[in-house]
Amino acid sequence: MSLKITSAAKTTITRDVNKLDQETGNVYESVAMLGKRANQIAVTIKEELGAKLEEFNASGENLEEVYENREQIELSKHYERMPKPSAIAVQEMLEGNIVIRRPGEEGHPQTK
Repeated sequence: MSLKITSAAKTTITRDVNKLDQETGNVYESVAMLGKRANQIAVTIKEELGAKLEEFNASGENLEEVYENREQIELSKHYERMPKPSAIAVQEMLEGNIVIRRPGEEGHPQTK
């Protein structure tokens, strides 16, 4: 999945609750599922950003070089402009790209 190519909203928009609970039949279960997916997305983005920022870490640089690194500034601005993980999760759910696994169902990690 590419988080960079997404049609998720970058600003706050009003959602129809009836569309959010179509997949699960329960709005609370949908919100819990969206929260879990948003956390997964946030971890992925954080790891990706951390890996890219590692390239800029150099022990021999002085402070002036650190603050003037345009490429690092542009990278940070790119991640700041990205939609929030919760907006990406909602968009994925509306597009039908989220798989729901419930305890006791086949394919769930806790099922023996």
